[in-house]
Amino acid sequence: MKALRDAILQQGFGIGHDIVKVDMFLNHRLDIALLTDIGQAFHQAFADETVDMILTIEASGIAAAITTAQAFGNKPVIFAKKSKTTSTLNSDVYEARVYSFTHKTENFIRIAKNYLPAGVRVLIIDDFLANGEAAEGLTEIVRQAGATVVGIGVCIEKGFQAGGQRLRNEGYRVVSLATVTGIENGVLQLAEPEA
Repeated sequence: MKALRDAILQQGFGIGHDIVKVDMFLNHRLDIALLTDIGQAFHQAFADETVDMILTIEASGIAAAITTAQAFGNKPVIFAKKSKTTSTLNSDVYEARVYSFTHKTENFIRIAKNYLPAGVRVLIIDDFLANGEAAEGLTEIVRQAGATVVGIGVCIEKGFQAGGQRLRNEGYRVVSLATVTGIENGVLQLAEPEA
């Protein structure tokens, strides 16, 4: 997606060899026009799928999930809530353990069971895909609910980390709107867009 690639190249930067900073437009300060285009791009990428709801994880994935839901005709958005410790086992939630690469912490993500009914077709949307922990946790929750993951859309994939390939090897359809292939002296390197 050209607009996203341009924003990454003009406003994004890298820290070390693995931190991608794009908070100027994607997940701290939000560029609404760009996010609207992102939602449209995900709608176009998954137009051949029946999508009943959009699923993401708090907090950075919510904006892209909302614009994607609007592009699909205002589908409901559910976001998994995070906590650092597990609750006493609550039978009213689906729960999965997720390690955050960015924050170097382990969280439990939860969704109330009545928000994710069995049989629905779910599109997972997130801002980043690195090691795939968040997406794995979300797919686990969808499995627990007896629902179906129709695809995983991510704004930016860190192609130099294993998450995307692992999810694809597991059979998930993963669409990344931009892929960072590396960081050189703070400059983000991007994969060429697919033809």
